[in-house]
Amino acid sequence: MNWETVCAGLSAIECGGSSVEMDGVEYDSRRVGRGDVFVAMRGEATDGNRYIEAAVAQGAAAVVTDSREAYARLRREHVGVAAALVERGRRALAEVSAAVLGHPERRLALSAVTGTNGKTTTAFLLEAMLRSVGRTCVLIGTIETHVGDEVRVSPHTTPEASDTLRVFADGVKAGATEAVMEMSSHALEQERVWGLPVDVAMFTNLTQDHLDYHGTMQEYFAAKVRLFEGVGAAPPRVAVINVDDAYGARLAVDVKGPEAMRYGMERGEYRAEDVVLQAAETRFLFKTPDGDGAVRSPLTGRVNVYNLLAASCAALARGLTLDEVVAGAAAGAQVPGRFEVVPSLNGVTVVVDYAHTDDALRNLISLARELVKDRGGRVITLFGCGGDRDRTKRPRMGRAAGEGSDLVVLTSDNPRSEEPMAIIEEALVGVRETPTTCIVEEDRAGAIEIAIRAARAGDIVLIAGKGHEKVQILKDGTVPFDDVAVAAGVLKEIA
Repeated sequence: MNWETVCAGLSAIECGGSSVEMDGVEYDSRRVGRGDVFVAMRGEATDGNRYIEAAVAQGAAAVVTDSREAYARLRREHVGVAAALVERGRRALAEVSAAVLGHPERRLALSAVTGTNGKTTTAFLLEAMLRSVGRTCVLIGTIETHVGDEVRVSPHTTPEASDTLRVFADGVKAGATEAVMEMSSHALEQERVWGLPVDVAMFTNLTQDHLDYHGTMQEYFAAKVRLFEGVGAAPPRVAVINVDDAYGARLAVDVKGPEAMRYGMERGEYRAEDVVLQAAETRFLFKTPDGDGAVRSPLTGRVNVYNLLAASCAALARGLTLDEVVAGAAAGAQVPGRFEVVPSLNGVTVVVDYAHTDDALRNLISLARELVKDRGGRVITLFGCGGDRDRTKRPRMGRAAGEGSDLVVLTSDNPRSEEPMAIIEEALVGVRETPTTCIVEEDRAGAIEIAIRAARAGDIVLIAGKGHEKVQILKDGTVPFDDVAVAAGVLKEIA
């Protein structure tokens, strides 16, 4: 790709320099190679313009910058390096990457899901349904990235545009025709998804989270709404919206342009009726304007009914028949760290789940209560709250845990730069508003052992907050930590 072609697709204030060939795009100067375009942009943590000299020294053929001072210096001191001045660096990163990679986003039908809870499971379910009818897919999400049958680690829920487009390009090479993405509120607000043409957009729900970043629930909601307006692209063709959720009901009224598919257990044209929840199975009648289907899934719980509804509506929007949707749901999609049962031989059910908001914790505990009611078991809930995140949800999580559980074990969960006990004390305020006994153990491994050893046959132990994560983020650095492995080790020792 030559520089003139790149400039033609770039919303630049000024674009100059020699005609050179571009081999790749980078926003991290440490990864720049000879012939790459370096996009220097102001970010949340640092300013990429500070690293232009390093990128040039490593062989960058061109630099795109959102700093007038940096652009002037480039034109003065590095006349052999092509350069462009842009107003918004992240938009430029998307535009340059799309051009250099040959616009792979135009060759995939993209389905994107946003919401506080359920994004990951819904994305996995939709991908499984699409694959069940023989379609090759790309999936980008919190836990992992899929390129056809290849599984890769996901560093972020929604990566930067150049990383996303590289995955899309790999997918196209592998024969993919579909892409499924989780789109976080941060990514939508920061325009990390600029220019991606979304065909089907899904909204799962909105509950309090990320207010450390967005400030208010209204701003948090506004970030989610951007998916349905189009972020540097046309609005989606179809909007799949949970209208049982109060914010979803608002969105369904306000959304303009996309065809709306409204779903729920109480409202919407696409509904789940006659719901039966069992320990390892969910059944319901999927009511649609074009007929009904009997859905059976190995996933369990009320929350997964909503996830199944969202994925089923999106699959219909992507051209699957109702019978194909029903068959795809039956095949299931076990998502790591989402109600993941750790094998046990002593009659105790141990579950690891990513629930890290008060609403998600309440839903998880409600499901556990449903599962133990016939056997007279108790619900033991272990949880913690992340550091350097929304502090107002900490007592709310404590209250949710105390209200639904028979025993609460309060511990540490990625304290980051904060003192773990200071976080625990804030969550403990909410637990103390309930009559439930609470054991405090700062060490998470020790807390897991306490929770499991406190259980007896028939009980369920919920280890909430980290789910699929394999590390614990502390003030002094990141250390390996896996809830599933720690729980399995305790169960083995007991056995």
